[in-house]
Amino acid sequence: MIIASQKKRENIAEYLLYMWQIEDIIRAYGLDIDQIQKHIIDPYDLTEEQKKSMREWYESLIDMMRSEGVEKKGHLQLNKNVLIDLTDLHLRLLKSPREPFYGATFFKTLPYIVELRAKSGEEKAGELESCFNALYGVLLLRLQKKEISPDTLKAIQQISSFLALLAEKYKQDKAGELKLEDDE
Repeated sequence: MIIASQKKRENIAEYLLYMWQIEDIIRAYGLDIDQIQKHIIDPYDLTEEQKKSMREWYESLIDMMRSEGVEKKGHLQLNKNVLIDLTDLHLRLLKSPREPFYGATFFKTLPYIVELRAKSGEEKAGELESCFNALYGVLLLRLQKKEISPDTLKAIQQISSFLALLAEKYKQDKAGELKLEDDE
């Protein structure tokens, strides 16, 4: 909860990946708040008030997962909304005459996105969602200590650079520092 709000302020891409991981952790514990308390919350060196607050945060996420029908798979609407916001900004950045570097970085990344989508069969996922799916997939492979091919690592490096740039633009936009039109 504290980590999530900090990541949301500092790096929206890291925040989204973190929240996807939280969704999976909740699923791994069967949406059981007592198991999450025992294995996730209690091991932290926190005050009782902080633990209570953390438990309430997990409980609210569990409630949302149940009400939105994402107990087994999928993402919470609040996480989908982040992706929608990022996609909106991405499209604005691509259209902006003030952001040629962003466009160039995206078009350098696009062949990797197309290749990943073809391999995974996720044509209905948007370009940004495909990028996040790829990063999350590699994160899971690393956690499982599985080998990652050099080609995949090269793709992930480019996708990471692109998403880092998008996250920085998002932060600038939220701070009112991003000017996309020539007349601004």
